[in-house]
Amino acid sequence: MATATHPPRFNGRVATRDPTTLRGFFGVFRYSRRALGLVWDTNRRLTLGLLAVTIAAGILPGAVAKVGSLIVDAVVGAIRGGGSATPVLQLVLLEGLLVGAISAAQRGISLCQSLLRAQLGQRVNVMILEKALTLELQHFEDSEFYDKLTRARREASTRPLSLVMRTFGLVQNAVSLITYGVLLAHFSPWAVLVLLLAGLPAFVAEAKFSGDAFRLFRWRAPETRMQIYLETVLAREDHVKEVKLFGLGERLLERYRDIFRRLYAEDRALTLRRDAWGFGLGLIGSAALYLAYAWIAVNTVRQLITVGQMTMYVALFRQGQATVSAILAAMGGMYEDNLYLSTLYEYLETEVREPLGTAMSGPDPADGVRFEDVSFTYPGGDEAALEHVSLHLRPGTSLALVGENGSGKTTLIKLLTRLYHPTSGRILLDGKDLREWNEHALRERIGVIFQDFARYQMLVGENVGAGDERYFEDEGRWRSAATKGRASDFIESLPAGYHTQLGKWFRDGRELSGGQWQKIALSRAFMRSRADILVLDEPTAAMDAQAEAEVFEHFRQLARERITILISHRFSTVRMADHIVVLNSGHIVEQGSHEELMARNGRYAQLFTLQARGYR
Repeated sequence: MATATHPPRFNGRVATRDPTTLRGFFGVFRYSRRALGLVWDTNRRLTLGLLAVTIAAGILPGAVAKVGSLIVDAVVGAIRGGGSATPVLQLVLLEGLLVGAISAAQRGISLCQSLLRAQLGQRVNVMILEKALTLELQHFEDSEFYDKLTRARREASTRPLSLVMRTFGLVQNAVSLITYGVLLAHFSPWAVLVLLLAGLPAFVAEAKFSGDAFRLFRWRAPETRMQIYLETVLAREDHVKEVKLFGLGERLLERYRDIFRRLYAEDRALTLRRDAWGFGLGLIGSAALYLAYAWIAVNTVRQLITVGQMTMYVALFRQGQATVSAILAAMGGMYEDNLYLSTLYEYLETEVREPLGTAMSGPDPADGVRFEDVSFTYPGGDEAALEHVSLHLRPGTSLALVGENGSGKTTLIKLLTRLYHPTSGRILLDGKDLREWNEHALRERIGVIFQDFARYQMLVGENVGAGDERYFEDEGRWRSAATKGRASDFIESLPAGYHTQLGKWFRDGRELSGGQWQKIALSRAFMRSRADILVLDEPTAAMDAQAEAEVFEHFRQLARERITILISHRFSTVRMADHIVVLNSGHIVEQGSHEELMARNGRYAQLFTLQARGYR
């Protein structure tokens, strides 16, 4: 069995490679190759097209500068020698064509980027969601994992394309710089060296502050997630009633503002430092440019170079400096993109258990379900949620679980459905350990409706069909399951029947009452015709006691040959079960039939009597 590995932590933070060190700087570039591969696999033709127009956009500016110098020299020569203007006009036409070609290349780059952006953004988001399908329940109940998921979804879906765009921009500018360097070398090799070194200080500062920005982004994921949650509470229909009635709006909005103020203060401090250092170090580049300008001008006055050459060299140095700055900025940006991409791949590489079970059936179908000395503690927890639980449920048996909130009832169901694995002990189905069962075969055997069942903003029929993905769009199965779940009457009274849109997120959506939603959820349990273990985890809490009793009796009649498990706080319903288990702090404190437990006058009898007194 594979086990998850965890990076070291300091003060609750995940320890990451230090991006301010030289090793850390080059280490983060390990994601560049993966991002390029991702873009290549997304659309090879577009990637090749982007590369071609990028190279063209890199070569053409140098050609324009060279033709420009020839135009100046041709004009000067024509003025001094009285020659024809035809060569000048031909050169001007050539420069115009080259400028047009540059414009076309830039348009091509923009077109390829736009098309790749749409395709790549979709692909990365699908990768994030596909990974989510492979994760276990414990990942989604872990706040630190949610921080990881928030970081991946918030930034990393756009960073692969950004990294690739910067990479192609780097190629374009490198080609331009080589062209400028070849031309400048005719003036002096030292000019090329000055050009390269002038932008280096600003680059070092940019790389350092990119690392600082990433650390801020990574560390404050919980605050960012809280902001997203507050936005949901303040702007979603399922929260707005209480927010308005309890007057919580201003308080929650102020909390939202307070988080922003804290985050903004950090951003502001970083931005001020970044820009101050960038301005100061940028002056070095400006000084280098004007020293080179003076150097070229003096050589022109001494007639060591022509006026056209002076114009070209000044333009080359100015454009070269901009190109060097663009290259260094691209490298700094690639460094930053790699930092952010680390969050995406950190999420995508989250280790999950390999499903080892292959069994499609057990050796003794008549044995039903057994819990043998099962104990369980939630990951990161200190106290056991269940301890030494032993149960045996044969086919055709109905079981009711009773206990206070937190006594372990829902945890027992999570173990039965293999959403978690016991810390010790084992659970058997048909005489075979649950760990040995094929995951899909096991879950086809179990139909579960939890108290916090999902309310899908989809069609009524699809909400029912969600109970069995194989028949998700089978209207005949919808109707059969809804009849068994006692939802068919109100569904058929809706405007479009089973094709009525539910929820308020979409046009013409209808909202249901709590009891109607619960009947929809109950109907889902009957979508799995092959399920021989049916579990109701307080899904009828919104119904009155009589309605719940009727639903459970109906449910039990339809599931006579199956194992049925009911969790409820209403003893008028619980008493119908063949066997009742009373849980307290994860332990079974009593079990038996209603009559047996009442005769013992123990915990169950006390709770039953207390509740019955409330109905008198």
